[in-house]
Amino acid sequence: MHWTLALGALAVGVVVGLTGMGGGALMTPMLVLFFGVSPLAAVSSDLVASAVMKPVGSVVHLRKGTVRMDLVRWLCLGSVPAAFAGVLIARALGRGAHVEQLIEKALGVALVIAAAGLFVRAYLRLAERARHRDGRREADPAGPPRMPVRPAPTVAIGVLGGLVVGMTSVGSGSLIIIALMALYPTLRASELVGTDLVQAVPLVASAAFGHILFGDFRLGLTTSLLVGAIPGAYLGAQLSSRLPGALIRRALAFVLLASALKLLGASNVVTGASLVALILLAPPTWMLLRRRHGFTALPQHESVPA
Repeated sequence: MHWTLALGALAVGVVVGLTGMGGGALMTPMLVLFFGVSPLAAVSSDLVASAVMKPVGSVVHLRKGTVRMDLVRWLCLGSVPAAFAGVLIARALGRGAHVEQLIEKALGVALVIAAAGLFVRAYLRLAERARHRDGRREADPAGPPRMPVRPAPTVAIGVLGGLVVGMTSVGSGSLIIIALMALYPTLRASELVGTDLVQAVPLVASAAFGHILFGDFRLGLTTSLLVGAIPGAYLGAQLSSRLPGALIRRALAFVLLASALKLLGASNVVTGASLVALILLAPPTWMLLRRRHGFTALPQHESVPA
C-alpha cells in the first residue's frame, strides 16, 4: 500500500465529487508528473480504478431520469469496442521511451480538451438558468423522445471517445460531452451529464479490461488509488452544496492546463504565460457570455470560471 498515492487519490476524489469532473483528467497526470509512474502504467491503473467508481454516479442519474438511453445505446455501440481497440493500438506501438512519450503527448492533448470541457459545462449551466428565468425550458417529456437521434454521428462520437479513453484514460467526461452538445444542442445540461456518465460505465469497463490483459496494470497501484479516491469522492459530494463550485472549477482548469502544457513539453515560461493569458481573458469572455443571456452582473455567490 502506497499511502502517499492514497492521499493524492483522496485529493483527486474530493475534486471529482465537488465538480463532477472525470477522475482520469487529474489522476493520470498526478501519477505521471508527481509520482514518476510511467504513462502506460498510470493509464492502466487509473482506468481499472475508474471502472469501480463510475457506476455509483450513474445510478443517481438513472433514478432522476436524466439519462437518454437511446443515445447511450448508440454511443456504446461505438465506444465499447473502440476503447478496447485503443488499448490494442497502444500495445501495438510497442514498449520503450518513444511509446511512453507518445502516450504522454496524447494525454496532454486530452487534458486540453478536458479543460475546455469545464468551460463548456459552465456555459451549459448559464444557458439552463437563462431558460428557467425566461420560462423557455420545456417540460420533461412523458412519452417518446422529443429529439430525433442521429445514429451514424452518435456512433462516430463513441468511436472517437473510446479510442482516446483507451489510450489515455481521459475523455469520457470531457471529449464526449462536448461532442454531444455540438450534435444535440437542444439536449438539457442535466441530460448531457447523465447520458455521458452512464455511457462511460461500459466504455471505461471495456478499456479497463483491455488494460488488465494487455496494458501495464499494477494491482498495488490501483488499490492505493481506490483507498483514497472512494472516500474522497464521497466527501467531495457532501461538500459540493457548501463550497462555490465555480471557483473550484476555475482552479481545476488552471491545473489541467498546466499539466497539459508540461506533458506536451512546454517550458516554464510558456506555461506561465499561458496561465496568465487565461487569467486575463477568462473574466471578460465570461461577462460577454452572461450579457448575451441577459445577466448584467455577477451575483455575489458566483465566481468567474476559467
